[in-house]
Amino acid sequence: MKRRVSLQDSALRNGNFSLRIDPVRSNDAGLYEAWVEYNTEVHSCHVELGVITVTLSPPNPVVENEPLLMSCNSSHQASLVEACWFHNGQLGPSFCSLSGSLSILRPTMADAGSWRCQLRYSDNKIISATYNLQILGFDGPTNPMVYAASGSAA
Repeated sequence: MKRRVSLQDSALRNGNFSLRIDPVRSNDAGLYEAWVEYNTEVHSCHVELGVITVTLSPPNPVVENEPLLMSCNSSHQASLVEACWFHNGQLGPSFCSLSGSLSILRPTMADAGSWRCQLRYSDNKIISATYNLQILGFDGPTNPMVYAASGSAA
C-alpha cells in the first residue's frame, strides 16, 4: 500500500492524523488502528473501512446494442436484502433485485451517464456507490443524410 497511502503532514500539527488511501481497492476493507504519541500521552483510534465495488461486463466503455451486466458488491457482512439502481439522479429506482446485478440487453446512448447502486442489508444498513457509464454509439440525427456546402468543411 506504500504508493497508495499518505498522511497530511501539515494537518498533524492540528491533531488530524488521517490516513488517505487512493485508490481504494476491495482488499483494503477491514479494521484500521492508529496510534499517536504526543509528549507522554498515547492516543489511539479504530476505523473500519468498508468497500463497495461496481463492475461491468464487458468493461467500460460499452458498445451500443451489446449486452451489458453491471454488478454491485460490498464488503458489508450482513445479508443483502435488496439492490436498486438509479439512473442520472432520478428519484425512483430504475430496477431492483436481490442479486445486486443489473442487465441491459441492448444499451443505447440514453443509458449512458451516472448510475447509482444502493444496497440494503438485513441490519438496515444502506450503502451506495455511483458509476459513470460510457457507451460508444451514434448520438446524432435519426436521418443519417447530412448536407454540406461545396468548399466548406464537413
